Amino acid sequence: MYERMLNKKEEPTIAEMTAYCGENGGFFTSLNEWLSRTFATEQKVVFPYGNQYGWGIAHRLKQKLVCNIFAENNGFTVMVRLSDKQYNSVYNQLHPYTREYIDTKYPCGDGGWIQYRVVCKENFDDIQNILTVKCSLSARRSLVKANEVS
Repeated sequence: MYERMLNKKEEPTIAEMTAYCGENGGFFTSLNEWLSRTFATEQKVVFPYGNQYGWGIAHRLKQKLVCNIFAENNGFTVMVRLSDKQYNSVYNQLHPYTREYIDTKYPCGDGGWIQYRVVCKENFDDIQNILTVKCSLSARRSLVKANEVS
């Protein structure tokens, strides 16, 4: 685990989280803005899973969690769950570093969780591809539910 923001008593601002990401702060900001702009996710600063995870930003579509993005010293980690079908749909387009995360995912139902560390442009591009698959399906489901209610 990388050095995260673990002081639960002091909620950081997004600017403080960005600064903590150091040389990768630009990617941290870009990914959060991209998710909000492209998929209309709601962002919230959270301390979700206890002391080993620390502070991060949760992205949700309606009430459904898309991912958590944890600020780390000179980087950040995106925690996301996809089905095996979703992972397979993008797997061959990803770099070996990213495929290794998928190959060793924490299993959960049909699919599993990855905690993907972003430290360069290549990682940033791959996590955008993964999140596009995740958000595209979630966005379609939300639209279908909204139409059913109407």
